[in-house]
Amino acid sequence: MTLSILDLAPITSGHSAADALGNTLDLARRAEEFGYRRYWVAEHHLAPGVASSAPSVLIALIAAATRTIRVGSGAVQLGHRTPLSVVEEFGLVDALHPGRLDLGLGRSGRPAPGQAPARAPEPPPGPRTVDGLLIPAPFDWSRLAGHPRLVFHESLLRQPGAETPDFAEQVDDVLAFLGGTHQARAVPGEGADVAVWILGSSGGQSARVAGERGLPFAANYHVSPASVLEAVQAYREAFKPSATLAEPYVIVSADAVVASTTEKARELAAPYGLWVRGIRTGAGAQPYATPREAAAYEWSEADRDLVRDRTDTQFTGTPGEVAERLRVLRRVTGADELLVTTITHDHADRVRSYELLADAWERQ
Repeated sequence: MTLSILDLAPITSGHSAADALGNTLDLARRAEEFGYRRYWVAEHHLAPGVASSAPSVLIALIAAATRTIRVGSGAVQLGHRTPLSVVEEFGLVDALHPGRLDLGLGRSGRPAPGQAPARAPEPPPGPRTVDGLLIPAPFDWSRLAGHPRLVFHESLLRQPGAETPDFAEQVDDVLAFLGGTHQARAVPGEGADVAVWILGSSGGQSARVAGERGLPFAANYHVSPASVLEAVQAYREAFKPSATLAEPYVIVSADAVVASTTEKARELAAPYGLWVRGIRTGAGAQPYATPREAAAYEWSEADRDLVRDRTDTQFTGTPGEVAERLRVLRRVTGADELLVTTITHDHADRVRSYELLADAWERQ
């Protein structure tokens, strides 16, 4: 199977974090039955609508609840962690569930004083269509720069005075701890059979680090669809064969909702815009609304502009319709795998969406 799952453990309107985590464990077991290749969880903090704040803990629970599916992070945010703590945590889980873990690493945090920010090339202006794939206009992330709430949240995620090291150096330390070549030993962790991945949303440092170190790369069409092609291209151009990977290996993420009819899928996907709006206004992901709650929200044109790149690139429809759009995404990006994120208010609808998609994908 060349489909995998990225789960944010969404907390839905009227439900609790405990409900969300129970749903995640159930979905992981069902995903294994459906034949998905990997089950990854994201790291999010201080968001009322997300329960995946501690990926290594959640991964341990998922690994214990499943038998064969690979389990991993998409991604651990190294800007808030030390390489040693990450390797020790994943090494601990690997000791009990050997050979099933993917350690996805992401760059986060503000650069240290005197350290130039890692800037990616600007993607071409959009929207445009490339061989059938919509590439929207880039979202202006500078709109969130210096947002008081985000600055405050950043201060809570690290010790006072702590500085974010260079991402490449952090990745090298992770690899050294795992490989036993670091001057200090990570126990558990050293020698763990953990696959290291790099996640990135642009053609900047993350893509280059993944390529230069011969690591597999996950490009985020679902987070930053405007720059996915630049991200994949930068990774491939930088790629150097390693002991673990002879050729570039790319997984590309996408948001999707599948139902028996197009109309039903659109109804289930309707709250997605509100979810993205919460993130992009600095409030963080809010509890995922019901379709009725979403229908009651009065959208301004400014609101729609804020989320348009994400709502326009969410794949919704029948199994055949979504599978075809995912095939286009795979063809245009040259992805080896696709990583699908599905959020609906009702858990049963989310499970059914993944089941329908897996069946359609296997029949292609």
